[in-house]
Amino acid sequence: MKFRIPFTFTQAYKLKKRSKLFISKIRPKKKSKLNIYLKNADNNLTREEYIGICRRNFVINIIFLYLISTTILFMFNIKKFFLFGILIAFIFSGFLFFSQINYPRIYVSRKQKNIEKNLLPALEDILVQLNSGITLFNIMANISSSDYGVLSDEFKIAVRRINSGEPDSIVLDELGEKNSSLFFRRTLWQMSNGIVAGSDMAVVIKDSIKTLNEEQLIQIQDYGSKLNPLIVMYMLITVIIPTLSVAFLTIISSMVNISKTMTPLLFITLFLFVILAQIMFLGLIKSKRPSLL
Repeated sequence: MKFRIPFTFTQAYKLKKRSKLFISKIRPKKKSKLNIYLKNADNNLTREEYIGICRRNFVINIIFLYLISTTILFMFNIKKFFLFGILIAFIFSGFLFFSQINYPRIYVSRKQKNIEKNLLPALEDILVQLNSGITLFNIMANISSSDYGVLSDEFKIAVRRINSGEPDSIVLDELGEKNSSLFFRRTLWQMSNGIVAGSDMAVVIKDSIKTLNEEQLIQIQDYGSKLNPLIVMYMLITVIIPTLSVAFLTIISSMVNISKTMTPLLFITLFLFVILAQIMFLGLIKSKRPSLL
């Protein structure tokens, strides 16, 4: 997973150079969650630099969207199109700014879920290799070159550091401290403690697999209980409300003298609302999915 600021087409270091004016006006803040998220996202941006980039994009988006929205509204002969254009530009630019400023947190969350999704299969793979007599270092090298997503990337870092002469236990400890996944952190610490104590690593990995299997069952039960109210809300917002709105708009448009351009615009707005609601619920259901599945 490579960190890239959403809705941008340029690399981060170029955006940082172009946003110096906005960065200089932001007060530094030592204790900030954004700093932690950016550090876990494995990039060189500071909190001030990232906020400066987002603010510059916000200003550019407002200008660009204002020009587009006013042109479209003018073509439809909408009165006071310039005021509606400003409103549309601010709403969409605010949405883009909110998406960008929250992206580091979302990125770290996705990275964590990707690790936890592949953690159980990777541990089972490690156990098989341990029972085959392969050394732990060679197993980590094999996992790093396997298709376990971000988990393989994390083991690549560990293998690189161990190859440079650092002790296995210290590398695994520090890798666990840096990582945001609680389950991966626990596994690494168990492996590190097993190495220091000289324990049988096969037993250590078996215990980790057993713990993760139990946690997986709990997550599945919790996921099932969360889906029921989401399904009710989905039916209400995407089926019942749009159906009633179409009937209401049809009756109102026949009784009240609404312009010919406004009526289709209202139906198009309702259609776009349904599409956005569908996308929102799909994302919500996906975000609630258990991380160990």
